[in-house]
Amino acid sequence: MGLFRMPSLGADMEAGTLVEWLKRPGDAIRRGDIVAVVETQKGAIEVETFEDGVIERLLVAPGTTVPVGTPLATLAGEEAAVATMTPAMVPVLEIAAAPAASPPQPPAGAPTLASPAARRLAAERGIELAGLAGSGPGGAVRLADVERAAPRRAAGIDLADMRRAITAAMARSKREIPHYYLGSTIDLTNATAWLARTNADRAPEERLLLAALELKAVALALRRHPRFNGHNVDGDFRPGAGIHVGAAVAIRGGGLAAPAIRDTDTLGLDDLMARLRDLVGRTRAGHLRSSELGDATITVTSLGERGVDSVFGVIYPPQVAIVGFGRPVERPWAVSGRVELRTVVTATLAADHRVSDGHAGALFLAEIDRLLQEPDSL
Repeated sequence: MGLFRMPSLGADMEAGTLVEWLKRPGDAIRRGDIVAVVETQKGAIEVETFEDGVIERLLVAPGTTVPVGTPLATLAGEEAAVATMTPAMVPVLEIAAAPAASPPQPPAGAPTLASPAARRLAAERGIELAGLAGSGPGGAVRLADVERAAPRRAAGIDLADMRRAITAAMARSKREIPHYYLGSTIDLTNATAWLARTNADRAPEERLLLAALELKAVALALRRHPRFNGHNVDGDFRPGAGIHVGAAVAIRGGGLAAPAIRDTDTLGLDDLMARLRDLVGRTRAGHLRSSELGDATITVTSLGERGVDSVFGVIYPPQVAIVGFGRPVERPWAVSGRVELRTVVTATLAADHRVSDGHAGALFLAEIDRLLQEPDSL
């Protein structure tokens, strides 16, 4: 028997609220299937399973807030479940309300429970979720509830809670991780010229941004410098199973999330750009998958669009490094014995001294520089 637990969706998460079960006892599941929706400070997150099997019993009712790691359901191996499940088996929790019954409502002052689809529609129509009577399990607001509602002011993620969670995670990072910092100025002239040529005949929604090149360069550099790609768990470095770059996304009104783009090093630039746009949109709508918040093996952050020349990030535990990019600027630059006006950017690295050192960090930044000089190779 296996256990499906409340996942950790980042170092800033201590607990989550189960909003909705999307599977029932007896349902077969495959790795990657969405099993439940969990409410966190970053919004409603679709939680995936990481093993095959059959849902045996549901242990936590919708509307319940439980700590990270709490068992939410028991799983049976698929072959065993087929042999042992019978129509007479009764699940621990009955999640379907009788047709005439009124669904239980959350206690006063509790966070509003809602499915991701309901949240998206509410945001589009400017509807305040807290004012709706939810018809779902535990009083959760469903899509149909939003469709019936009259427009009011828009709801959103609890930014105060998110800010407190981020503050706690960053304080822990600075307290526990021995950071070291490096910076390097990279000539982007070749990269920006290549982007201009590539985007010349494209529609705006199909154009590549410099961010895609930066993400891809970091991902490819990690192939040669894997000590920056992974997690430090209980003092031991665990290399990432893949190169899953977390892209830091600012949420309007405050707050930050860094969902992962899985296998970033294997993606073409157009595919990478499409995934980045999708992630930014869903992050700001509060609609992410659990794996996108928990899988990142390194984070890349950029404040260039805010006019910042350089950013020295704080490592997001249990990751061991964060790369930052500032805004591209024009500077006098020595090229083949003469001075030219070139477009340059400051790239920075904050890394965990328990896992790597300044020499390794310098080589890592140099590899990112080399890759950005050859945009065709990305």
